[in-house]
Amino acid sequence: MNRPTSRRTVLSAALAAAAAGTLSTGSAYAVGTAITPSATPSATTVPVDNRFWHTHTDWRSGFGAGTRAVEGRRPGLVIGRPEGRTDYTDPHTGRPLAWEYASWTSPLHRSSVPATEVIASWNAHTPEGTWIQIELQGRYSDATWTPWYVMGRWASGDGDIRRTSVDDQGDGRSSVWTDTFSVDDPASGLRLVSYRLRLTLHRTPGTRLTPTVWRLGAMASDVPDRFTVPASAPGLVRELRVPRYSQNIHAGQYPEYDNGGEAWCSPTSSQMIIEYWGRRPTAEDLAWVEPGLADPQVCHAARFTYDYQYEGCGNWPFNAAYAATYHDMNAVVTRLGSLTDVENLVRAGIPVITSQSFLKEELTGAGYGTSGHLMTVIGFTADGDVIANDPASPDNEAVRRVYRRREWETIWLRTKRYNASGKVASGTGGVCYLYFPERPTPAQRRALAAVGVR
Repeated sequence: MNRPTSRRTVLSAALAAAAAGTLSTGSAYAVGTAITPSATPSATTVPVDNRFWHTHTDWRSGFGAGTRAVEGRRPGLVIGRPEGRTDYTDPHTGRPLAWEYASWTSPLHRSSVPATEVIASWNAHTPEGTWIQIELQGRYSDATWTPWYVMGRWASGDGDIRRTSVDDQGDGRSSVWTDTFSVDDPASGLRLVSYRLRLTLHRTPGTRLTPTVWRLGAMASDVPDRFTVPASAPGLVRELRVPRYSQNIHAGQYPEYDNGGEAWCSPTSSQMIIEYWGRRPTAEDLAWVEPGLADPQVCHAARFTYDYQYEGCGNWPFNAAYAATYHDMNAVVTRLGSLTDVENLVRAGIPVITSQSFLKEELTGAGYGTSGHLMTVIGFTADGDVIANDPASPDNEAVRRVYRRREWETIWLRTKRYNASGKVASGTGGVCYLYFPERPTPAQRRALAAVGVR
Protein backbone atom coordinates (compact mmCIF):
# COMPACT_ATOMS: atom_id res chain seq x y z
CA MET A 1 0.00 0.00 0.00
CA ASN A 2 2.72 2.47 0.87
CA ARG A 3 4.64 4.43 -1.72
CA PRO A 4 7.91 5.75 -0.24
CA THR A 5 7.80 9.51 0.07
CA SER A 6 11.47 9.76 -0.95
CA ARG A 7 10.35 8.86 -4.45
CA ARG A 8 8.23 12.01 -4.65
CA THR A 9 9.41 15.58 -4.52
CA VAL A 10 7.49 18.50 -3.05
CA LEU A 11 6.08 20.85 -5.67
CA SER A 12 6.51 24.60 -5.70
CA ALA A 13 4.11 27.50 -5.85
CA ALA A 14 4.70 29.94 -8.68
CA LEU A 15 4.41 29.60 -12.44
CA ALA A 16 7.32 30.82 -14.54
CA ALA A 17 7.07 32.51 -17.91
CA ALA A 18 7.57 30.13 -20.82
CA ALA A 19 10.62 30.51 -22.99
CA ALA A 20 10.12 30.51 -26.74
CA GLY A 21 10.26 27.08 -28.37
CA THR A 22 9.07 24.98 -31.28
CA LEU A 23 5.47 23.78 -31.08
CA SER A 24 4.48 20.22 -31.83
CA THR A 25 1.43 19.46 -33.92
CA GLY A 26 -1.74 19.04 -31.94
CA SER A 27 -2.80 20.96 -28.88
CA ALA A 28 -2.49 20.67 -25.14
CA TYR A 29 -5.38 21.03 -22.75
CA ALA A 30 -5.30 22.62 -19.33
CA VAL A 31 -7.05 20.50 -16.73
CA GLY A 32 -10.43 21.97 -15.81
CA THR A 33 -10.86 23.92 -19.06
CA ALA A 34 -14.14 23.30 -20.84
CA ILE A 35 -13.27 21.95 -24.29
CA THR A 36 -16.85 21.64 -25.51
CA PRO A 37 -19.99 23.59 -24.59
CA SER A 38 -21.38 20.51 -22.84
CA ALA A 39 -18.36 20.04 -20.58
CA THR A 40 -18.72 21.30 -17.03
CA PRO A 41 -15.79 23.47 -15.89
CA SER A 42 -13.69 22.38 -12.93
CA ALA A 43 -14.08 24.12 -9.60
CA THR A 44 -10.45 25.14 -9.96
CA THR A 45 -8.13 25.25 -12.93
CA VAL A 46 -4.83 23.60 -12.11
CA PRO A 47 -1.59 24.04 -14.04
CA VAL A 48 -1.48 20.77 -15.96
CA ASP A 49 -0.69 20.09 -19.63
CA ASN A 50 -1.38 16.76 -21.35
CA ARG A 51 -0.02 15.73 -24.74
CA PHE A 52 -0.56 12.25 -26.17
CA TRP A 53 0.47 10.96 -29.60
CA HIS A 54 -1.91 8.25 -30.81
CA THR A 55 -3.27 8.96 -34.30
CA HIS A 56 -1.81 7.90 -37.64
CA THR A 57 -0.98 11.56 -38.30
CA ASP A 58 0.79 11.71 -34.93
CA TRP A 59 2.93 8.67 -35.73
CA ARG A 60 3.88 10.13 -39.11
CA SER A 61 5.12 13.29 -37.40
CA GLY A 62 8.38 13.55 -35.51
CA PHE A 63 11.40 11.57 -36.63
CA GLY A 64 11.43 7.83 -37.22
CA ALA A 65 14.56 5.74 -37.63
CA GLY A 66 13.44 2.31 -38.75
CA THR A 67 9.86 2.65 -37.50
CA ARG A 68 6.66 2.61 -39.52
CA ALA A 69 3.22 4.06 -38.79
CA VAL A 70 0.38 1.60 -39.30
CA GLU A 71 -3.22 2.55 -40.03
CA GLY A 72 -6.34 0.68 -39.03
CA ARG A 73 -8.90 0.75 -36.27
CA ARG A 74 -6.15 1.50 -33.78
CA PRO A 75 -3.20 3.28 -35.42
CA GLY A 76 0.20 2.43 -34.05
CA LEU A 77 3.95 2.47 -34.45
CA VAL A 78 5.96 -0.66 -35.31
CA ILE A 79 9.43 -1.68 -36.43
CA GLY A 80 9.75 -1.36 -40.21
CA ARG A 81 13.42 -1.99 -40.90
CA PRO A 82 15.69 -2.05 -37.84
CA GLU A 83 18.02 0.87 -37.43
CA GLY A 84 20.70 -1.33 -35.92
CA ARG A 85 21.65 -3.74 -33.14
CA THR A 86 22.45 -3.13 -29.50
CA ASP A 87 23.44 -5.18 -26.47
CA TYR A 88 21.49 -4.91 -23.24
CA THR A 89 22.53 -6.58 -20.03
CA ASP A 90 19.49 -6.82 -17.81
CA PRO A 91 20.52 -5.43 -14.41
CA HIS A 92 17.99 -7.67 -12.65
CA THR A 93 19.00 -10.97 -14.26
CA GLY A 94 22.58 -10.24 -15.32
CA ARG A 95 21.75 -11.76 -18.69
CA PRO A 96 23.33 -10.02 -21.72
CA LEU A 97 21.37 -10.24 -24.97
CA ALA A 98 21.56 -8.63 -28.41
CA TRP A 99 18.54 -6.83 -29.85
CA GLU A 100 17.56 -5.20 -33.11
CA TYR A 101 15.99 -1.80 -32.63
CA ALA A 102 14.22 1.09 -34.31
CA SER A 103 13.33 4.45 -32.79
CA TRP A 104 10.83 7.28 -33.05
CA THR A 105 11.26 10.77 -31.59
CA SER A 106 8.23 12.97 -31.10
CA PRO A 107 8.07 16.58 -32.24
CA LEU A 108 9.14 19.05 -29.59
CA HIS A 109 6.05 19.83 -27.55
CA ARG A 110 5.85 23.24 -25.91
CA SER A 111 3.88 22.77 -22.74
CA SER A 112 1.14 25.26 -21.91
CA VAL A 113 2.45 24.91 -18.35
CA PRO A 114 6.11 25.63 -17.53
CA ALA A 115 6.54 22.49 -15.47
CA THR A 116 8.21 21.24 -12.31
CA GLU A 117 7.15 17.65 -12.97
CA VAL A 118 6.50 15.43 -15.99
CA ILE A 119 5.09 11.90 -15.96
CA ALA A 120 5.05 9.88 -19.18
CA SER A 121 2.63 7.06 -19.98
CA TRP A 122 2.22 4.67 -22.88
CA ASN A 123 0.00 1.91 -24.27
CA ALA A 124 1.65 -0.90 -26.19
CA HIS A 125 1.65 -4.55 -27.19
CA THR A 126 4.98 -6.34 -26.73
CA PRO A 127 4.85 -9.95 -27.91
CA GLU A 128 7.41 -12.39 -26.55
CA GLY A 129 10.84 -11.44 -27.92
CA THR A 130 10.19 -7.68 -27.85
CA TRP A 131 10.29 -4.70 -25.45
CA ILE A 132 10.33 -0.91 -25.50
CA GLN A 133 12.22 1.96 -23.90
CA ILE A 134 10.70 5.38 -23.26
CA GLU A 135 12.91 8.47 -22.85
CA LEU A 136 12.32 12.17 -22.26
CA GLN A 137 14.47 15.20 -23.09
CA GLY A 138 13.37 18.67 -22.10
CA ARG A 139 14.24 22.30 -22.57
CA TYR A 140 14.54 24.48 -19.49
CA SER A 141 13.24 28.02 -19.15
CA ASP A 142 16.84 29.29 -19.51
CA ALA A 143 17.05 27.65 -22.98
CA THR A 144 19.39 24.83 -21.88
CA TRP A 145 18.52 21.17 -22.24
CA THR A 146 18.24 18.14 -20.02
CA PRO A 147 19.99 14.92 -20.97
CA TRP A 148 17.87 12.09 -22.33
CA TYR A 149 16.22 10.51 -19.30
CA VAL A 150 14.94 6.93 -19.31
CA MET A 151 11.32 6.95 -18.11
CA GLY A 152 10.92 3.20 -18.35
CA ARG A 153 12.10 -0.05 -19.91
CA TRP A 154 8.94 -2.02 -20.34
CA ALA A 155 7.46 -5.26 -21.59
CA SER A 156 4.06 -6.70 -20.81
CA GLY A 157 5.72 -9.99 -19.88
CA ASP A 158 8.80 -10.72 -17.78
CA GLY A 159 10.54 -13.43 -19.78
CA ASP A 160 12.74 -11.30 -22.06
CA ILE A 161 13.63 -8.38 -19.82
CA ARG A 162 12.51 -7.34 -16.36
CA ARG A 163 10.44 -4.16 -16.66
CA THR A 164 12.25 -1.46 -14.78
CA SER A 165 12.64 2.17 -13.91
CA VAL A 166 16.17 3.58 -13.81
CA ASP A 167 17.63 5.21 -10.70
CA ASP A 168 20.37 7.82 -10.31
CA GLN A 169 19.44 9.98 -13.30
CA GLY A 170 20.05 13.71 -12.95
CA ASP A 171 22.02 16.68 -14.21
CA GLY A 172 22.22 18.73 -11.00
CA ARG A 173 19.06 20.63 -11.96
CA SER A 174 16.50 17.89 -12.40
CA SER A 175 16.14 14.22 -11.54
CA VAL A 176 14.00 11.22 -12.35
CA TRP A 177 12.35 9.65 -9.30
CA THR A 178 11.16 6.22 -10.44
CA ASP A 179 8.43 7.36 -12.85
CA THR A 180 8.54 11.14 -12.45
CA PHE A 181 10.80 13.82 -13.92
CA SER A 182 11.22 16.59 -11.35
CA VAL A 183 12.98 19.95 -11.21
CA ASP A 184 15.29 19.75 -8.20
CA ASP A 185 14.72 23.28 -6.88
CA PRO A 186 11.37 24.67 -8.01
CA ALA A 187 11.87 27.74 -5.81
CA SER A 188 14.69 28.82 -8.15
CA GLY A 189 12.10 29.53 -10.84
CA LEU A 190 13.60 26.98 -13.23
CA ARG A 191 10.94 25.17 -15.25
CA LEU A 192 10.73 22.71 -18.11
CA VAL A 193 9.04 24.61 -20.94
CA SER A 194 9.10 21.97 -23.67
CA TYR A 195 9.98 18.32 -24.14
CA ARG A 196 10.15 15.49 -26.62
CA LEU A 197 9.79 11.77 -26.09
CA ARG A 198 11.77 9.01 -27.72
CA LEU A 199 10.56 5.46 -28.22
CA THR A 200 13.00 2.66 -28.92
CA LEU A 201 11.41 -0.59 -30.07
CA HIS A 202 13.46 -3.78 -29.59
CA ARG A 203 13.11 -7.29 -30.98
CA THR A 204 15.03 -10.55 -31.16
CA PRO A 205 17.54 -10.29 -34.04
CA GLY A 206 16.63 -12.03 -37.27
CA THR A 207 12.89 -12.15 -36.55
CA ARG A 208 9.95 -10.20 -37.92
CA LEU A 209 8.59 -9.57 -34.44
CA THR A 210 7.66 -6.06 -33.43
CA PRO A 211 6.16 -4.19 -30.52
CA THR A 212 3.17 -2.03 -31.40
CA VAL A 213 2.78 1.27 -29.58
CA TRP A 214 -0.69 2.81 -29.72
CA ARG A 215 -0.32 5.77 -27.39
CA LEU A 216 2.59 7.75 -25.98
CA GLY A 217 2.50 11.00 -24.08
CA ALA A 218 3.08 12.88 -20.89
CA MET A 219 1.48 15.04 -18.25
CA ALA A 220 3.46 18.18 -17.35
CA SER A 221 2.48 20.16 -14.28
CA ASP A 222 3.38 22.86 -11.78
CA VAL A 223 0.93 22.39 -8.94
CA PRO A 224 1.28 25.07 -6.24
CA ASP A 225 2.62 24.06 -2.83
CA ARG A 226 -0.35 23.70 -0.52
CA PHE A 227 -1.36 22.00 2.70
CA THR A 228 -5.02 22.78 2.00
CA VAL A 229 -7.00 23.02 -1.23
CA PRO A 230 -10.15 24.86 -2.38
CA ALA A 231 -13.39 23.05 -1.65
CA SER A 232 -15.62 22.05 -4.53
CA ALA A 233 -19.42 22.02 -4.33
CA PRO A 234 -21.20 18.67 -4.74
CA GLY A 235 -22.73 18.25 -8.16
CA LEU A 236 -23.51 14.57 -8.76
CA VAL A 237 -25.33 11.66 -7.13
CA ARG A 238 -24.33 8.46 -8.89
CA GLU A 239 -22.58 5.15 -8.19
CA LEU A 240 -20.89 2.97 -10.80
CA ARG A 241 -21.00 -0.80 -10.43
CA VAL A 242 -17.33 -1.63 -10.10
CA PRO A 243 -15.99 -5.03 -8.96
CA ARG A 244 -14.61 -5.06 -5.42
CA TYR A 245 -11.26 -6.62 -4.61
CA SER A 246 -9.31 -6.50 -1.38
CA GLN A 247 -5.53 -6.45 -1.50
CA ASN A 248 -5.36 -7.75 2.07
CA ILE A 249 -6.75 -11.20 1.32
CA HIS A 250 -3.52 -11.65 -0.65
CA ALA A 251 -1.24 -10.88 2.31
CA GLY A 252 1.81 -13.13 2.15
CA GLN A 253 1.10 -14.34 -1.38
CA TYR A 254 3.92 -14.01 -3.92
CA PRO A 255 6.25 -11.99 -1.66
CA GLU A 256 8.67 -11.60 -4.58
CA TYR A 257 6.26 -8.93 -5.83
CA ASP A 258 6.58 -6.19 -3.20
CA ASN A 259 6.14 -8.49 -0.20
CA GLY A 260 2.69 -9.67 -1.14
CA GLY A 261 -0.84 -8.34 -1.19
CA GLU A 262 -0.54 -5.85 1.65
CA ALA A 263 1.38 -3.62 -0.81
CA TRP A 264 -0.79 -4.25 -3.86
CA CYS A 265 -3.16 -1.25 -3.73
CA SER A 266 -2.22 -0.06 -7.21
CA PRO A 267 -2.61 -3.32 -9.18
CA THR A 268 -5.71 -4.24 -7.16
CA SER A 269 -7.31 -0.90 -8.07
CA SER A 270 -6.23 -1.35 -11.69
CA GLN A 271 -7.78 -4.81 -11.85
CA MET A 272 -11.09 -3.53 -10.51
CA ILE A 273 -11.35 -0.96 -13.29
CA ILE A 274 -10.13 -3.29 -16.02
CA GLU A 275 -12.96 -5.65 -15.09
CA TYR A 276 -15.44 -2.79 -14.85
CA TRP A 277 -14.76 -2.29 -18.56
CA GLY A 278 -15.46 -5.99 -19.21
CA ARG A 279 -11.87 -7.18 -19.63
CA ARG A 280 -10.03 -9.79 -17.59
CA PRO A 281 -7.15 -12.26 -17.94
CA THR A 282 -7.88 -15.63 -19.50
CA ALA A 283 -7.56 -18.99 -17.77
CA GLU A 284 -4.33 -19.46 -19.73
CA ASP A 285 -3.03 -16.13 -18.44
CA LEU A 286 -3.72 -17.24 -14.86
CA ALA A 287 -2.29 -20.74 -15.18
CA TRP A 288 0.86 -19.69 -13.30
CA VAL A 289 -1.10 -18.75 -10.15
CA GLU A 290 -1.27 -21.36 -7.41
CA PRO A 291 -4.62 -23.17 -7.63
CA GLY A 292 -7.17 -22.32 -4.98
CA LEU A 293 -6.14 -18.72 -4.35
CA ALA A 294 -9.01 -16.25 -4.31
CA ASP A 295 -9.08 -13.62 -7.06
CA PRO A 296 -6.02 -14.89 -8.93
CA GLN A 297 -6.33 -11.98 -11.36
CA VAL A 298 -5.11 -9.66 -8.58
CA CYS A 299 -1.94 -11.75 -8.24
CA HIS A 300 -1.60 -11.54 -12.01
CA ALA A 301 -1.92 -7.75 -11.96
CA ALA A 302 0.73 -7.50 -9.24
CA ARG A 303 3.20 -9.60 -11.21
CA PHE A 304 2.71 -7.69 -14.44
CA THR A 305 2.89 -4.21 -12.93
CA TYR A 306 5.96 -4.96 -10.82
CA ASP A 307 8.94 -2.62 -11.29
CA TYR A 308 12.11 -4.56 -10.55
CA GLN A 309 14.15 -1.45 -9.73
CA TYR A 310 11.53 0.24 -7.56
CA GLU A 311 10.79 -3.18 -6.07
CA GLY A 312 7.11 -2.44 -6.00
CA CYS A 313 3.85 -2.56 -7.92
CA GLY A 314 3.14 1.16 -7.57
CA ASN A 315 4.91 2.55 -10.64
CA TRP A 316 2.16 4.75 -12.06
CA PRO A 317 2.90 4.38 -15.81
CA PHE A 318 3.50 0.65 -15.42
CA ASN A 319 -0.03 0.27 -14.04
CA ALA A 320 -1.48 2.25 -16.92
CA ALA A 321 0.53 0.22 -19.43
CA TYR A 322 -0.73 -3.01 -17.86
CA ALA A 323 -4.36 -1.87 -18.17
CA ALA A 324 -3.79 -1.08 -21.85
CA THR A 325 -2.62 -4.63 -22.59
CA TYR A 326 -6.28 -5.64 -22.54
CA HIS A 327 -8.30 -5.50 -25.75
CA ASP A 328 -8.94 -1.96 -27.01
CA MET A 329 -8.11 -0.29 -23.70
CA ASN A 330 -6.48 3.11 -23.28
CA ALA A 331 -4.83 4.24 -20.07
CA VAL A 332 -3.08 7.44 -19.00
CA VAL A 333 -1.57 9.02 -15.90
CA THR A 334 -2.59 12.63 -15.30
CA ARG A 335 -3.58 15.12 -12.62
CA LEU A 336 -7.04 16.54 -11.95
CA GLY A 337 -8.04 19.81 -10.32
CA SER A 338 -10.93 18.94 -8.02
CA LEU A 339 -13.65 16.43 -7.26
CA THR A 340 -15.76 18.33 -9.81
CA ASP A 341 -13.46 16.87 -12.48
CA VAL A 342 -14.02 13.41 -11.00
CA GLU A 343 -17.79 13.98 -10.94
CA ASN A 344 -17.74 14.83 -14.65
CA LEU A 345 -15.92 11.60 -15.40
CA VAL A 346 -18.12 9.45 -13.17
CA ARG A 347 -21.21 11.08 -14.72
CA ALA A 348 -19.96 9.76 -18.07
CA GLY A 349 -19.34 6.31 -16.61
CA ILE A 350 -15.56 6.58 -16.08
CA PRO A 351 -14.27 5.65 -12.60
CA VAL A 352 -11.05 7.33 -11.44
CA ILE A 353 -8.11 5.75 -9.61
CA THR A 354 -6.61 8.34 -7.28
CA SER A 355 -3.35 8.45 -5.31
CA GLN A 356 -3.30 9.98 -1.82
CA SER A 357 -1.45 9.96 1.51
CA PHE A 358 -2.81 10.70 4.96
CA LEU A 359 -2.68 10.15 8.70
CA LYS A 360 -5.28 7.87 10.25
CA GLU A 361 -7.17 10.81 11.75
CA GLU A 362 -7.26 12.69 8.41
CA LEU A 363 -9.66 10.27 6.70
CA THR A 364 -12.61 9.37 8.88
CA GLY A 365 -13.52 5.70 8.67
CA ALA A 366 -10.38 4.50 6.93
CA GLY A 367 -8.87 3.06 10.09
CA TYR A 368 -5.29 3.44 8.91
CA GLY A 369 -2.74 5.98 7.73
CA THR A 370 -0.44 5.74 4.72
CA SER A 371 2.42 7.50 2.96
CA GLY A 372 0.86 6.54 -0.38
CA HIS A 373 -2.23 4.59 -1.38
CA LEU A 374 -4.40 4.04 -4.47
CA MET A 375 -8.19 3.87 -4.36
CA THR A 376 -10.94 4.08 -6.95
CA VAL A 377 -13.66 6.71 -6.91
CA ILE A 378 -16.82 5.03 -8.14
CA GLY A 379 -19.47 7.57 -7.17
CA PHE A 380 -20.90 10.25 -4.91
CA THR A 381 -23.64 10.27 -2.28
CA ALA A 382 -26.50 12.75 -1.98
CA ASP A 383 -24.33 14.71 0.47
CA GLY A 384 -21.50 14.86 -2.07
CA ASP A 385 -19.31 12.41 -0.17
CA VAL A 386 -17.00 10.09 -2.05
CA ILE A 387 -17.91 6.46 -2.68
CA ALA A 388 -14.61 4.64 -3.09
CA ASN A 389 -13.48 1.10 -3.63
CA ASP A 390 -10.67 0.93 -1.06
CA PRO A 391 -8.50 -2.15 -1.60
CA ALA A 392 -7.01 -1.74 1.92
CA SER A 393 -10.03 -3.54 3.34
CA PRO A 394 -10.20 -6.86 5.19
CA ASP A 395 -12.25 -8.60 2.50
CA ASN A 396 -14.02 -7.92 -0.78
CA GLU A 397 -17.35 -7.10 0.86
CA ALA A 398 -15.74 -4.35 2.91
CA VAL A 399 -14.08 -2.66 -0.09
CA ARG A 400 -16.91 -0.20 -0.75
CA ARG A 401 -16.43 2.81 1.54
CA VAL A 402 -17.94 6.28 1.89
CA TYR A 403 -15.45 9.01 2.78
CA ARG A 404 -16.09 12.65 3.63
CA ARG A 405 -15.76 14.86 0.59
CA ARG A 406 -13.70 17.61 2.18
CA GLU A 407 -11.25 15.18 3.77
CA TRP A 408 -10.84 13.25 0.53
CA GLU A 409 -10.28 16.31 -1.61
CA THR A 410 -7.59 17.54 0.79
CA ILE A 411 -5.58 14.32 1.08
CA TRP A 412 -5.65 13.79 -2.69
CA LEU A 413 -4.99 17.30 -4.03
CA ARG A 414 -2.50 18.75 -1.55
CA THR A 415 1.22 18.71 -2.26
CA LYS A 416 2.39 19.11 1.36
CA ARG A 417 1.35 17.37 4.55
CA TYR A 418 2.64 16.46 7.99
CA ASN A 419 3.59 12.83 8.51
CA ALA A 420 3.28 10.83 11.71
CA SER A 421 6.59 12.25 12.97
CA GLY A 422 5.38 15.81 12.50
CA LYS A 423 7.72 16.43 9.59
CA VAL A 424 6.70 17.96 6.28
CA ALA A 425 6.18 15.32 3.59
CA SER A 426 4.87 15.44 0.04
CA GLY A 427 1.45 14.76 -1.41
CA THR A 428 0.56 13.71 -4.93
CA GLY A 429 -1.21 16.90 -6.03
CA GLY A 430 -4.14 15.15 -7.71
CA VAL A 431 -2.42 12.28 -9.54
CA CYS A 432 -4.80 9.71 -10.99
CA TYR A 433 -5.11 6.91 -13.54
CA LEU A 434 -7.79 7.10 -16.22
CA TYR A 435 -8.67 3.87 -18.06
CA PHE A 436 -11.15 3.99 -20.93
CA PRO A 437 -12.03 2.02 -24.08
CA GLU A 438 -10.62 2.78 -27.51
CA ARG A 439 -14.11 3.75 -28.66
CA PRO A 440 -15.60 5.81 -25.81
CA THR A 441 -19.14 7.11 -26.03
CA PRO A 442 -19.60 10.76 -27.06
CA ALA A 443 -20.27 11.68 -23.41
CA GLN A 444 -17.12 9.88 -22.30
CA ARG A 445 -15.09 11.55 -25.00
CA ARG A 446 -16.31 14.97 -23.86
CA ALA A 447 -15.57 14.21 -20.23
CA LEU A 448 -12.04 13.09 -21.07
CA ALA A 449 -11.45 16.12 -23.26
CA ALA A 450 -12.58 18.38 -20.42
CA VAL A 451 -9.68 17.09 -18.31
CA GLY A 452 -7.19 17.29 -21.14
CA VAL A 453 -7.20 13.68 -22.37
CA ARG A 454 -7.98 12.85 -25.98
